[in-house]
Amino acid sequence: MKQKLTGAEILIQCLQSENVEYIFGYPGGQALNIYDALFRQDKIKHILVRHEQAATHAADAYSRSSNKVGVTLVTSGPGVTNTITGIATAYMDSIPMIVISGQVPTHFIGEDAFQECDAVGISRPCVKHNFLIKDVKDIPQIVKKAFYLATSGRPGPVLIDIPKDVTAAQMDFDAATDYPKSVEMRSYNPVNKGHLGQIRKAVQLIENAKQPLIYFGGGIVLANAGNLLTNLVEKLNLPITSTLMGLGGFPANKPQWLGMLGMHGTYEANNAMQYADVILALGARFDDRVIGNIPDFMNISGRTIIHVDIDPSSISKRVKADIPIVGNVKDVLEDILEILQSSKQTPNYQSWWNQIQIWRERDSLNYRKNQTCPENEILPQFVVEKLYEITKGDVFVTSDVGQHQMFAAQYYRFNKPRKWINSGGLGTMGVGLPYAMGVCFANQNADLSFPTVACITGEGSIQMNIQELSTCKQCGLPIKIINLNNGMLGMVRQWQEMFYSRRYSASYVSSLPDFVKLAEAYGHKGIRIENPADVVPALEKAFFGEFKNDLVFLDFVIKKEANVYPMIPAGKGLTDMVLGEK
Repeated sequence: MKQKLTGAEILIQCLQSENVEYIFGYPGGQALNIYDALFRQDKIKHILVRHEQAATHAADAYSRSSNKVGVTLVTSGPGVTNTITGIATAYMDSIPMIVISGQVPTHFIGEDAFQECDAVGISRPCVKHNFLIKDVKDIPQIVKKAFYLATSGRPGPVLIDIPKDVTAAQMDFDAATDYPKSVEMRSYNPVNKGHLGQIRKAVQLIENAKQPLIYFGGGIVLANAGNLLTNLVEKLNLPITSTLMGLGGFPANKPQWLGMLGMHGTYEANNAMQYADVILALGARFDDRVIGNIPDFMNISGRTIIHVDIDPSSISKRVKADIPIVGNVKDVLEDILEILQSSKQTPNYQSWWNQIQIWRERDSLNYRKNQTCPENEILPQFVVEKLYEITKGDVFVTSDVGQHQMFAAQYYRFNKPRKWINSGGLGTMGVGLPYAMGVCFANQNADLSFPTVACITGEGSIQMNIQELSTCKQCGLPIKIINLNNGMLGMVRQWQEMFYSRRYSASYVSSLPDFVKLAEAYGHKGIRIENPADVVPALEKAFFGEFKNDLVFLDFVIKKEANVYPMIPAGKGLTDMVLGEK
């Protein structure tokens, strides 16, 4: 039954129709009509963050960890400008997200009104699309378009900017009849099914290959194609590697898994990528952190590259594809498996596996032989290894950006998709804690308790959004913060050590807070760990002991000079790995 509703009320009903459960946001003048409409309903819960950047990060992780769409609500001016880093982070990793920003009344736009900014213009380079709503009648159609654009094709964030007078305007509306059931956009028709002829060529090439390799990225996770990928790998016994964003898309405990490849990838994964005669690339971009120097990668003759991606602009963007296939990787994998069902070939890659085994024997992640230190110093790799062992690989892991991110990727073995939440493309420091918040709300258990989430961070990154400890207290989130504290901006220091003759310019973090006391000041628990013998007891206390229901800040004082190995120096090729300290 139609009722006369305000634009703000219509907006909330449209979000309800999209099954939105949570909105992460921060109120302000131009968004107050929307906040008032939120207050007068109980289907959508609002999570009050302490900074708008954290709102977008939390909404981003909500989406990454659950295949739902995260939603952020902020006010105009600094409210929306504070979201830009979070929007760009989601954009680079193709994460569906809706950002709703209040705007000054339409007749004030362009008049330099209080807290006015051009949200559409500012966000344009880092959104999939954006809208400025100028008429209350357009709200339902634009909201429907926003969700469709965010979730279809190559996903991404969409911004909706709504002036205050539009949220105050009224019209007759009934969500059951007036909210669009579907939407069609003549200029936007993403392709899901790959070209069957190209797929048949790809299958034939893989079956006839001597040294094939599957290389995949975050597209496998976003498409929920992990099970199909596992079926393909096990059916043909193919070696497989992934990007940082793909971790968990194929179980790390399977024998075909070579580990992550790229700048900090394993010796066997990088060599397999370099010397494979057929590469099946699935939902990945051949970015600079994966293949290193392009001429070095491309100097292998006789290699064939099959590139599958839903975004046609990603194919042959950096590395020319011999067999381009535009389509959803899930649909393409289904077709590949169906073609293989009728195939009579039984490929044998044993000699290739023999070579891979030789590379594996280098044991490139064996940090114990590469980095010796006094018995009373904690190595960061050891902390992550023990975290994996005590949690049995069964928790969500969020990460900030830096050395700790790489240690997490290398030493925590991800066997399920959407368990590893980190900023890959933009490399945003400060995401770890708000990411953990978003994961908690997206994955509540049947009894509405929160899942176990470990946030692996460093003393530099955690301070960028540490105010969200207040949000965690207000919401009762039992996050476990694993702070790998070396008193340095670790990755910057490592590069300065290796390439700048140890000129440690601005990479030392002085005047650090007492993180235990800081956590306690916010109402949480804190533990400082300085001895390797105390690592496991502290983790057990936080995850399974007396602090299991609390947010616990575990401040691990680690070796300052610990480096991430293997490492490919910038501008070098996949085979130019530095494997460790001599």
